[in-house]
Amino acid sequence: MLTEGRNVRSAHIDSASTIDLLMIMNDEDALVAQVVRNALPNIALTVDMIVSHIQDGGRLIYVGAGTSGRLGVLDAVECVPTFGTPPELVIGIIAGGSTALTNAVEGAEDRTQDGRSDLEAVSLSKRDVVVGIAASGRTPYVLGAVAYANEIGAGTIGIACNDPSPLLEIAQIKIGLPVGPEVITGSTRLKSGTAQKMALNMLSTASMVKLGKVYDNLMVDVKVTNEKLADRAQRIVSEIAGVDYNEAGRLLRETANNVKTAIVVSKRHVTPEEAERLLANAEGQLHQVIDE
Repeated sequence: MLTEGRNVRSAHIDSASTIDLLMIMNDEDALVAQVVRNALPNIALTVDMIVSHIQDGGRLIYVGAGTSGRLGVLDAVECVPTFGTPPELVIGIIAGGSTALTNAVEGAEDRTQDGRSDLEAVSLSKRDVVVGIAASGRTPYVLGAVAYANEIGAGTIGIACNDPSPLLEIAQIKIGLPVGPEVITGSTRLKSGTAQKMALNMLSTASMVKLGKVYDNLMVDVKVTNEKLADRAQRIVSEIAGVDYNEAGRLLRETANNVKTAIVVSKRHVTPEEAERLLANAEGQLHQVIDE
């Protein structure tokens, strides 16, 4: 497996100076972006699948073990404040459960049946999309999850840094990210983890853009959960609605801190209730409501 190979460029890293050690790591990291670019056609297919399934009432479910599982959970959790999604829309499942987020759970990734059981626990349906993430492409837990998703008729995606690999063979869409041997042999939290993170960023972000969660490049479904996000929401309303900062704050208070509703109230001169109706009819696509 490429992910377990020895990297000749870092063979003497233990005797390198600090700056040379870091240069070796940086040079290796520079290779990752091109590998992800090569996978863009299949990443695009995946985004279109996710959007279609979510519009049909489905969910996006990440499944992984170890670093791969943690990256999936991270991406899922960040969708809530960034795009205002309900917590159950994008789910991250990691082998060993929540304990595995901060502590290694011995043998968790080796239990094929657990992948199936964990998807059964969230009532997987054919409307959902399951993204199996495994640097090696052969983690039993992830293979079990994706095999079960195929049985159910759900959409299945495989993300692996070994291509070919068992995971990519059974997934409906394969995202191969062959970044090559790691600086520290087998430490797939490095280049492999970076490549997976970049791919996951694209999957969630592009899907949410296409679902109307972004206007231009502004996060118009942001949830106001702290002072920083409250300020961001106010600036977004101010910019899109063309009102001053204080008026934007008043609009947000009038609309329970719903950025889209506040913008429509201002731009269309309607009540909050009417603004929500207009947005619902446009399936949340702000462009359709205010750019007519």
